[in-house]
Amino acid sequence: MRPSLSVYLKGFLMGAADTVPGVSGGTIALITGIYERLIEAITSVDPADARLMLELHTTEGRGDLRDLFVRADGVFLMVLGFGIASAVLTLSRVLEHTLEQFPAFTAAFFFGLIGASAVVLYSEVDVGTPQRLAVALVGIALAAGVSSLPESAIGSSYFVVFIAGAIAVCAMILPGVSGSFLLYVLNQYDYMITNLTAFVDGVIGLADGGNLASLTESFTVVVTFCTGALLGLLTMARVVKWAFQEYRAGTLTFLVSLMVGGLVKPATTITTEAQFGATADVAGVVVFALIGGGMVLGVDFFTEEIDY
Repeated sequence: MRPSLSVYLKGFLMGAADTVPGVSGGTIALITGIYERLIEAITSVDPADARLMLELHTTEGRGDLRDLFVRADGVFLMVLGFGIASAVLTLSRVLEHTLEQFPAFTAAFFFGLIGASAVVLYSEVDVGTPQRLAVALVGIALAAGVSSLPESAIGSSYFVVFIAGAIAVCAMILPGVSGSFLLYVLNQYDYMITNLTAFVDGVIGLADGGNLASLTESFTVVVTFCTGALLGLLTMARVVKWAFQEYRAGTLTFLVSLMVGGLVKPATTITTEAQFGATADVAGVVVFALIGGGMVLGVDFFTEEIDY
């Protein structure tokens, strides 16, 4: 029980980090000493292993599935996943409230998180070559362009939600890059937070004798996102891992540049929602931005020995 509780708490910290744009769950995995074990477990599963689900009716198929469970460190992944899910479900309710009631202050907090993360990570790369400078400019321009699009331009169709899940989950194996940040840039962050909260409320209401119909839409959105995340974990995550191994500096430069360009999103929200004629709003925006930035710099201070 003690090792499982330790893994659960580390998963909870990872989930808490990845729920807010800026801090990466991968960074928390590094800090808590489970990063290599996590990557080993994830990459031990091949997409072709899905065929084992079709062979459960045979003794040999069930045996192969048990072997896969052991090879993939299944107990570790289950306990860690439960910890991550617990944090996401807990914090999503808080974030839904702050996004609705205090949009400018929440955006300022995100601005501080993302901005400080970019500063910290840029210290890990060298953009002195023309190639890396070009990569950085492309990353900044791409994220700024996507962040500037109105929400209606991208929409939140099931296809978009599926792709967003596949992209966001890659942050699990990338220390320093937050999955929530990627959702934020893609204009899916608020949408997923709202649907996740609605799904949890629907499940609770169903247990109290509520209507199943009220759960259908949010359930479909959450399942679509999780399906995309699972596929991304088994496919796109491998591509990103390969890119990091073969082109580490260029890949990290591009990802960090996405964070710089992504600052357009919270900045736009701040300028739209805050009443800058009011001293309280100006002070609040500054304070929350400093809190967000301070949190990231604090994590960096205690993890300065980590090689991203």
